[in-house]
Amino acid sequence: MPKASELKKNAAVEYNGNVYVIRTIERSVPQGRAGGSIYRMRMYDVATGNKIDETFKDSDMLNLADLTRRPAKFSYSDGDEYVFMDNEDYSSYSFNKERIEEELQFINEDTEGLMVVIVDDAPIALDLPANVDLDIVETDPALKGGSATARTKPAILSTGLTVQVPEHISTGERITISVDERKFVSRADSK
Repeated sequence: MPKASELKKNAAVEYNGNVYVIRTIERSVPQGRAGGSIYRMRMYDVATGNKIDETFKDSDMLNLADLTRRPAKFSYSDGDEYVFMDNEDYSSYSFNKERIEEELQFINEDTEGLMVVIVDDAPIALDLPANVDLDIVETDPALKGGSATARTKPAILSTGLTVQVPEHISTGERITISVDERKFVSRADSK
């Protein structure tokens, strides 16, 4: 049984007799309070999709639910349904766009390291790798000598996500993005 402070996004927990997936975690440290941090978690019921917000002390113990993580790749979208294919047994997993809207900003056909989180034989979430490679579709022209400064400019990526990139990066380049921080990491290795 992990403490609340040890839980990560997309963990499945048993709480009040139901299984929930943790979508977001906000940590705060109340002023003048002896003791630890407070964790506010937004969780979704696996069976119904209902959302709840709960607050836990860092020492609160929670039961992990049985879950499976399967390696997968984005296959195709059909309207608001997004289909991912299992890398090993080629079974497919469907998600409604609303459920994975946040993750879609980092996913294209080439994204490696995706994991589908499964509870009770149902796909409930996507786990993204720490970093993803995406193409820049629009940014201001590269500045000669721009690598000598720390200034940045906005760049729109192939998924619609906008991140700040160094001035010497140009449209058409492939870059590596940190998923958690939504920040430029480096130029991506060319294929």
